Amino acid sequence: MLKLVRLALTAAILTAIAVRLRRRARMPGKPPAPPAPKAAGRTRMGPVWGAIAGVVALTLAAALIPTGPQAVSELRAALYQGQQSAMTVAMGARGKSPAPITPTSAPVTPTPESVMATPTPLAPTSDTTASATPPGIPAACMLSGPATVRPISPRVRAAVNRQWRRIERWLRENAPRTYASLGAPGRAGTIALAEAQTGLELPDDLRASLLRHNGVSGPPRARFSFGAEQVRGVREIRDQWRESCALRVGRGDPIGRLVRVGTLIEVDADTGHVVASMVGPEPIWPSYHAMLRDMADALEQGRPVFGARATVKGGLLRWSDAR
Repeated sequence: MLKLVRLALTAAILTAIAVRLRRRARMPGKPPAPPAPKAAGRTRMGPVWGAIAGVVALTLAAALIPTGPQAVSELRAALYQGQQSAMTVAMGARGKSPAPITPTSAPVTPTPESVMATPTPLAPTSDTTASATPPGIPAACMLSGPATVRPISPRVRAAVNRQWRRIERWLRENAPRTYASLGAPGRAGTIALAEAQTGLELPDDLRASLLRHNGVSGPPRARFSFGAEQVRGVREIRDQWRESCALRVGRGDPIGRLVRVGTLIEVDADTGHVVASMVGPEPIWPSYHAMLRDMADALEQGRPVFGARATVKGGLLRWSDAR
């Protein structure tokens, strides 16, 4: 408010100076004897001083009485016009053109919010970089062919999912803690990569089962198993094949076509048979789907499988000797 008062007083002083300069500019070179004061002169100067007093009064009123933003803006505009008029009169009396008053503003410094951020290149992650060769695994067991996702027969996938639904329903109702250990669905790309790294084509029913549940998780005692056979995921199957391949290469044997999917049971990549090569060469089941079906029957009907019968203790699936 003090700034407004100063502006008003300045405008008043400039106006008075301008009036005096105009009067002097109209006077002749040799001033005649001063005439007697006339009432008319006093009358002519009266409105000027009255206007000056009015401006000062308005400014003081604005300084003392709170006004809104619009009133303050109008008052500043009036003072600006008063300054312009006073300077015009003063410069006109001197024979010069007034220079326009241009409001100045401080330069704007860009802030971090007003500057568009430059994209930062993403650093390569462990998923995009090649993994190191595991120790003890020969190069013959570390294949790196192109990974191709192969389609699965809809009929086979529907049959596998049907058996898994039977197993899931029984576990959810009778052994919820074991049911919670079932792994999340696998990814077709991960399965294709494992096939490329082993040089094997997994049977459709095994791939469909991995897409339903990619192994198990949680504490070992709570994990779901086929009898004494732990269910393995894609990477565990690949790593187990590499270890078996290394043993065969070390003995000079040909690289095997069997894929270990449990503790003992294996799947023949060529025929799809489920075998236990450490026990005997004869197939135990004709397919992985047939093994899932027998497992679902054993749970629902209480029949033994692998010589063991399913029991439940504390929400956990247990297998006891069927004899």
